[in-house]
Amino acid sequence: MAANILTVEDLRGPAGMLEALLNVGDADAKYCAVVCHPHPPSGGTMHTKVVYHAAKALSHFGVPVLRFNFRGVGRSEGVHDNGPGEIEDVRAALDWLEQKYSRPILLAGFSFGANISFRAGCGDPRVAGLVGIGMPVEAGGRRYSYEFMEQCTAPKLFLTGAEDPFAPRALMEDVFRNAPGETQMQWIDGAEHFFMGVPGSPAPKLDKMGAALREWVGARYFPGIPVD
Repeated sequence: MAANILTVEDLRGPAGMLEALLNVGDADAKYCAVVCHPHPPSGGTMHTKVVYHAAKALSHFGVPVLRFNFRGVGRSEGVHDNGPGEIEDVRAALDWLEQKYSRPILLAGFSFGANISFRAGCGDPRVAGLVGIGMPVEAGGRRYSYEFMEQCTAPKLFLTGAEDPFAPRALMEDVFRNAPGETQMQWIDGAEHFFMGVPGSPAPKLDKMGAALREWVGARYFPGIPVD
């Protein structure tokens, strides 16, 4: 993937410049994509392994893929805003992709980035599909609210480690069971939140996460293209 990556110099959000990388993809690609990173105060960046592997899975189909750092991360200007500002950062990324490509957008995010990307993309007609990787539903005794999901009629994939403490399976299914439109949940056995291994299955599961993402994207948006 590295050979096709360019530094983006002109992505700006309400708080200023956003550091970003673009996997160029194919000139005739039918879609473009963006992948959002996890919680900035916890060390999340666009270089987080899950984000990188998700971008790699999308680029398998020749899709131009944008990764960027939220405000206050890396060289991105501004300061962390605990959600509202980051939603605006995602919208700025969608605007940038629309201006550059004028193609339907696949919007993905990991953990905090999944929550924020869904909040930004649900109901946006430019978004052709949404992918929530490690979507948090419960953390620190607090449950996340997803009432806005009523606007999410685009196809949705939730990819979750079967041992993810922030997304217990029963609660995850209860929260998203009635989401409108096509909604698919996939559980990666032996994986925790970051798709690393767990006792009894210690090997990382990032490859399995990527394969599941390729399979879903391929079946819905690139039928006939091999996913391996």
